[in-house]
Amino acid sequence: MSGRPPRQIHLAAHFPGVNNTTVWSDPAAGSHIDFDSFVHFARTAERAKFDFLFLAEGLRLREQHGRIYDLDVVGRPDTFTVLAALAAVTDRLGLTGTINSTFNEPYEVARQFASLDHLSEGRAAWNVVTSWDAFTGENFRRGGFLPREDRYSRAREFLSTATELFDSWSAGAVLADAGSGRFLRDQAAGSFAHRGRHFDIAGRFNVPRSPQGRPVVFQAGDSDEGREFAAASADAIFGRYGTLDEGRAFYADVKRRLAAYGRTRDELKILPAATFVLGDTDAEAHEAAYEVRRRQVSGQTAIAFLEHVWNRDLSGYDPDGPLPDVDPLPGENTVALGRASVRAFRDPLETARQWRALAAAKNLSIRELVISTTADQTFVGSPATVAASIDALVQADAADGFILVPHLTPGGLDAFADTVVPLLQERGVFRTEYEGTTLREHLGLAVPGAGTAGSTGS
Repeated sequence: MSGRPPRQIHLAAHFPGVNNTTVWSDPAAGSHIDFDSFVHFARTAERAKFDFLFLAEGLRLREQHGRIYDLDVVGRPDTFTVLAALAAVTDRLGLTGTINSTFNEPYEVARQFASLDHLSEGRAAWNVVTSWDAFTGENFRRGGFLPREDRYSRAREFLSTATELFDSWSAGAVLADAGSGRFLRDQAAGSFAHRGRHFDIAGRFNVPRSPQGRPVVFQAGDSDEGREFAAASADAIFGRYGTLDEGRAFYADVKRRLAAYGRTRDELKILPAATFVLGDTDAEAHEAAYEVRRRQVSGQTAIAFLEHVWNRDLSGYDPDGPLPDVDPLPGENTVALGRASVRAFRDPLETARQWRALAAAKNLSIRELVISTTADQTFVGSPATVAASIDALVQADAADGFILVPHLTPGGLDAFADTVVPLLQERGVFRTEYEGTTLREHLGLAVPGAGTAGSTGS
């Protein structure tokens, strides 16, 4: 590491809503569906010279006991509609959307992303995800048909098929020579035929090659399959780890996998999601962070979270009282429908034993326990402290940058843009102006040639 120039940091912003961080009850919180909220958030990110804005997507509102989970903000407009509208009110900011490979079709998704890339002049990105539960699938005609073990198989073929569609047009296919009356160089432009296990399609793709050739591809899985999928197919991966040791281990593991696919370390960016709380001093920031956590974990939320582990109805328990004296029900979790967190507790009996010991040692109530055992903010402190922490993690190869997830919409990014970004710029590790116009240029990624295999995952 010594002697090398400082690594440049990549920063992005996640519009909150489908997550566990939103404090919708805060007086400063605004709408999660009004377009003005998206405009404010996007323009703040662009003013700060961020690489991209990211929209998560939930295909069903999560619920427990027939009630919507209280941190699942009601209302998430269609991703493509919002991103296309934002393309008209921004100039350089990348536009990244989560689109599911389980309940969509390659032709339609490829057409939508190619269109977005044209509309934004090369700023589109696709976060490829799968859906693992039949609960989400109930919103679709074929709900729950796909075995969980097949989800990456379909995702790989989905992305490979979409890539074939993107590549069915060459960059110079449209001649448009009025003098000769010749519009296409190659009359076969857009032709495709894919025969596979999941998709059997053939025809003519109707969107010419877009400015980036293909959208930038993101992947969010942390399993071994997910890491391998990212190494084979993605341009960037959403990491889970914002600490030094875990971040470096994840970074090294994913980067080492690239060589098997003929790729270099720079061809895949690792960008963990990161929450933050700022204050004039570190002490003030930590006080504010505790208050944010209390707002994020209401009594209702604490009981709902505990039910993810206990897999039983705990609505009769007092969140300010002790942990239940009954044990969790082992087996498939069904209480928290649509909540991915139920998969995090592979041994609920052992988790309950550890939590009881912790609660007894510190005299914690249910709510206090949930606050102490669920994720804290990634970065807490004064702007100088947060800037130094971000820089240290990137220079130590724990990440290539971070996707910031504020707890307020739409103004939660403002203070970071106004106070932390200038300090990173002073350090010489973050841009003061955009040097390119496309998202691939922001991320330092090459434009793929048509038919190149390195990004297809096939």
